[in-house]
Formats: sequence, C-alpha cells, structure tokens
Amino acid sequence: HGHTTNSYFQPLETWSLPPFVPHRSCFSPFSLSQNQPYNTVEIYIIIGVSSSAMAMLIKSSIFFFLLCLSLANSQSFIGVNYGQVADNLPPPTATAKLLQSTTVEKVRLYGADPAIIRALASTGVGIVIGAANGDVAALASDPNFAGQWVNTNVLPYYPASNITVITVGNEVMTLGDQNLVSQLLPAMQNVQNALNAASLGGKIKVSTVHSMAVLTQSDPPSSGCFNPAFGDTMRALLAFQRANGSPLMINPYPFFAFQSDPRAETLAFCLFQPNSGRVDSGTGIKYMNMFDAQVDAVRSALNAMGFKDIEIVVAETGWPYRGDPNEVGPNVDNAKAYVGNLINHLRSMVGTPLMPRKSVDTYIFALYDEDLKPGPGSERAFGLFSPDLSMTYDVGLSKNGETPVTPITPVTPATPTTPVTPSPTTGWCIPKVGVSDAQLQANLDYACGHGVDCSPIQPGGACFEPNAVASHAAYAMNLLYQTAGRNPWNCDFLQTAMLTSNNPSYNGCIYPGGST
Repeated sequence: HGHTTNSYFQPLETWSLPPFVPHRSCFSPFSLSQNQPYNTVEIYIIIGVSSSAMAMLIKSSIFFFLLCLSLANSQSFIGVNYGQVADNLPPPTATAKLLQSTTVEKVRLYGADPAIIRALASTGVGIVIGAANGDVAALASDPNFAGQWVNTNVLPYYPASNITVITVGNEVMTLGDQNLVSQLLPAMQNVQNALNAASLGGKIKVSTVHSMAVLTQSDPPSSGCFNPAFGDTMRALLAFQRANGSPLMINPYPFFAFQSDPRAETLAFCLFQPNSGRVDSGTGIKYMNMFDAQVDAVRSALNAMGFKDIEIVVAETGWPYRGDPNEVGPNVDNAKAYVGNLINHLRSMVGTPLMPRKSVDTYIFALYDEDLKPGPGSERAFGLFSPDLSMTYDVGLSKNGETPVTPITPVTPATPTTPVTPSPTTGWCIPKVGVSDAQLQANLDYACGHGVDCSPIQPGGACFEPNAVASHAAYAMNLLYQTAGRNPWNCDFLQTAMLTSNNPSYNGCIYPGGST
C-alpha cells in the first residue's frame, strides 16, 4: 500500500533452518548462504491487509518455503537394489554414470564388489554393502575375521565411496537355520567393534535385512507383532541396533500380497490406485495402500516390543514387469503403476498413518534384471533398466524428468489364463548333468533364501558332506521343490534341474520326497 519504511515490518518469528539448496521446481525469494551450518530466516507480518488474508498468505508461504527446503534433498529417501546374479550386466563405471543421471541417491549391494564400490566414489551416492549369509558364522566366531572384512571391504574406499550401512546377512531369521540365527547378533557385534576400532563407529551403521515373515501377524497393521519364536533373539538384535543407532531393514512386497489374494480391489490397493481402503479395526485408521499397511505393521511390532525409537528402512520392494503364464500380476502396466506411484507417494512426504510427514528410506528392487536367478520368470524381471542402460519403463527417475507422468491405471485383467494344475509330481528334484558351479551356487542361494531349512547342509549337518556346491545345491533344490508344491515348474531352476524317480539319499542324508 505504498508504505516502505521499516516501521511497518515487525519480525513475527525467527527460525534456524538447515542450509537451503534451491530445488529446480521451487521459486526461492531467499538468498541463503551455504557457508554457514544454519541460516536465519526472519518472517514479517505486513501491516495493511486483512489479518485473515495475511494469516493465510503467511501460512501458505511458510508451507511452500518448507516444502522447498524438504525438496532440496528430496530424493535422499529413494534407493535401488543392485543385484549381480547375472552374466550380462554393464560395467560398474557405466552404472555409476547411469545413477548420476537419475534422482536415485542410494544403492544397496548384496555383497561388497570392489569394482562397484570404486566406481561410485565421489558420486555422493550412499552405498549399502553386505556380508553374505555364508560369512555370518566366521564373523560371529572370529573378531579378527570381522576386522579383516572391514579392512578389505570398507577402509580402502571410505569416505570417497559413501558407505553408509553394512548389512550382516540377508533374511537370516526366516531361513530356518537356528544355528545361523544364533550367530547373527555376535556377527553384527564383531563388525561393529571392527568399525569402532577403525574410528568409523557411528559413521557406518550395522544392520541386517528381514523378510516380512519375521511377523506372525500384520493385518490389521496395529496388530503387527514379531514371531514369538524369534522373541529373545529379535529383542537382543533390536537392543544392539538401538544402542548403535542403526535401522531395522525389512522387505515388504505388495506384489506377493496380491498373488495370495488376486482380486481386483486388492490390485488397486497394492498399486496405490483408487480403492475403498481398508480400516484397521484396532485403530480406526483407514489405509489406502498396501505399502503403508505393511510398513506400519512393522512399526507396530517394533512399538509393541518397546523399540519406538528405531527407524525403519525398506530394504527391498518392487513389482515384476514379466512372469510365467501361470503367475498372477506381473506385467509392465502393473510394474509401472506400483513403482511410479510408490515414488510419487515417497516424494509427497505424506508418510504412513503411524509415521506421518516423513518418507521411509526405500530401496526399489531392482536396478537391473538378474538373468541367472532361478525360480519363476518374475524373479528375472524386476529391473528398472536393461543391460544397455535403457529404461524398462519410465517412472520419472531421470533428472531430465523428475515428475513422472501419472502412471497409467492398468485394466485389471480377467482371471489369468492359468493352466490346469496337474497333480503334484512324485520323485525328487536334482540338478542336470553339466550345470556350472556358478549356476548351482545361484540355485543354492535362491532355495535357501526362500524359507527352506538348509541346516542339514551346514557344517555338522547330516548332508554337509561331501562339502561341494553340487551336493549342497541338489539337497536345497529338492527341498524347495518338495515344499513349494511339487509341480513341474517348481523343479525348473532356469532349466538346470530335472525330476528323478531314483532316491538321491545317502548314508544319513535323507532327501525328502518320493511317493505321495
């Protein structure tokens, strides 16, 4: 209204805010120095307009400004899994350049491949590295081995390569190997001690990754609770993680929830599409998508055990874009809808009903297809990018197009064409002659990673000898076949397995199976 003297402006409030990096989608009238750890912003009431209008203006401006501040680091919660069970992956240097062209700021490795870790140096990308299940026993029993592991896989690369988390084992709690479960915490403690000895304690966190099967109940979300069989072990793990500030890492997959309940309304609920929602009978909260429901079930389980302060990280979630004819749900439209809507949901900063106004760090599965993975076709079709670095489908991860086009709403397919289920086949599932050790190892890892009891092929087990990958893979492949339904496709393993009527059991090693 023409008044320009400072007497018409009075500071309403003074806030200290983190340094502001202007996001390209925000108009910033502020000039904030990045040379100071915090910046002071004074917000003024302008005298001369109606108080209600000014209040609305101030609220809108403050909200928009804070939104821009949050968007300055807007992609820090979006990561991707970089699996390597494949023989056609591009060089790590090409992958590093690809990641820098996207808004992905975190990568999770299942191992500690030095070429990848080196390629990601000076990119700023946060790196999760992993100690394999096969290393857990040695890490638990020998502090020197843990020290050597850190000296080999961390110290040569950090801090140029931004290693943020070490995961000790993958889904160990639900493998059925009680010996390995008992070794998990000592292994994590020894890795933590090795980091402390290298003055990296607190800079690099130590965690482990769980499948959703660690919960005995997840529906409704408020009833989420850990399996009582894991009670003492889980409580000790979480106490360790609380003491060291590390997150609980979990693998929620709405895709698998849909496969177990393939109705149209379930698909919409899983894909973040319009649906009637599901009311939690314990809290009255209406959930509008499966991702929030699954994550909040984990939150409830943590709260019920007294660990309200432990953060949750989604270590894996994704949707396959292709599958076998008998699989329900895998196709490009569904994959694009799930991943695209998930990214939009994370960027919105809405959070979940039990963790509002923040986005859980989420690692999307996966960066590339892994063509050597055994199992159904969907296992080899989660990749966001092809080996030639082209996008499998576009969900707006490119820096040249951050805001994705609203993912299409796929037409819910009619009941998929499912072959008539044959009667379960009798006999045993064994590897074909001539299969490489590398493929047998992949089959072994796949089978033991899907909940079967592999303890008989662990040291001291009835089937440990002969200690050879071919023998161990044969036992694990057969066990998965027997427990998965004994259908012909359960004994495929990328066409590296076959059924036999000859019992492969030997000495005290008994292969389940035979005649029903």
